[in-house]
Amino acid sequence: MKTIIVTGGAGYIGSHTIIELIENTDYRVVSIDNFSNSFEKTYERIEKITGVKIDSYNIDLCDKKAVESVFQQEKNVVGIIHFAAYKSVPESVENPYKYYHNNIESLLNITEAALANNIDNFIFSSSCSVYGNISNLPVNEETVLNKAESPYAHTKQVGEEILKAYTKRFEKLQVAALRYFNPVGAHKSGLNGELPINKPTSLVPVITQTAIGINPKMAVFGDDYATRDGSCIRDYIHVTDIATAHIKALNYLVERKNQSNYSVINLGSGEGVSVFEAINAFEKATGEKLNYEVHPKREGDVEAIYSDTTKSEKELNWKTTHTIEEMLSSAWKWQQNLKKETL
Repeated sequence: MKTIIVTGGAGYIGSHTIIELIENTDYRVVSIDNFSNSFEKTYERIEKITGVKIDSYNIDLCDKKAVESVFQQEKNVVGIIHFAAYKSVPESVENPYKYYHNNIESLLNITEAALANNIDNFIFSSSCSVYGNISNLPVNEETVLNKAESPYAHTKQVGEEILKAYTKRFEKLQVAALRYFNPVGAHKSGLNGELPINKPTSLVPVITQTAIGINPKMAVFGDDYATRDGSCIRDYIHVTDIATAHIKALNYLVERKNQSNYSVINLGSGEGVSVFEAINAFEKATGEKLNYEVHPKREGDVEAIYSDTTKSEKELNWKTTHTIEEMLSSAWKWQQNLKKETL
């Protein structure tokens, strides 16, 4: 059976992508994750949803010998989906070394493993943060990248450049760099969702943890941006839609529908939602009232960003299917199930 290796498979987007791969393809899926920002129990959640026990390796991708050992054991691998990376903007500002070391070294090691083992299809988890602060919205794949606003964003810019250089040197290597906008929500079952080990910095888990009572109050960082209500604007996408896009991107490479061996594709909804609009949507969808206060702007945050969806619709035949209310409702269902687990 042909195998797909998913790095960061116990993480938020990785685990949802594994679920979609199991339920909608014939591939065997193998996960690599060292649980530095995830939980081993996620594999049990995947099994409960899909009925399939995941083969997995607990290794650090910065350990090149450990990476090589995985590929010595795993044969018939036809593709790699590389999620594994640190992703907190504020933490990257506080600890740049951690981000540059982990995010770049792990990418180099997994790319070298792909080449050494004749694995041609490589999907890279990039980010809309590569665009920096952009005045002309929506952004598309041809938009010139501005200065990165955080070390995290810069690691994604560098990662894309590394893969572009590799594809110029090795023509067999097929890469799709998927620039995510803001994945949110949870699996429809409510059994799997976002679960950061450290205090969350992304908006939706902050919202749900505040609503459930884990946090007494949430902070809105800035209400004086040059946006319609003064708060940051982001393009939110349901995590299952993001996962589905990875299957389409994998098929895009495997079936050689790509025009060149290095492709960049935005994954967004095409609509921006402000922080205050997200709070209002959550309150409307769930009936829960949120306690929040406005704080000063946070270093590293981009003012507003949302995507032109033309290329993803044309090249991948993919577009989002969930509303912001559905995204927030599913995240709330997941948060409530988590509370039941700890009772």
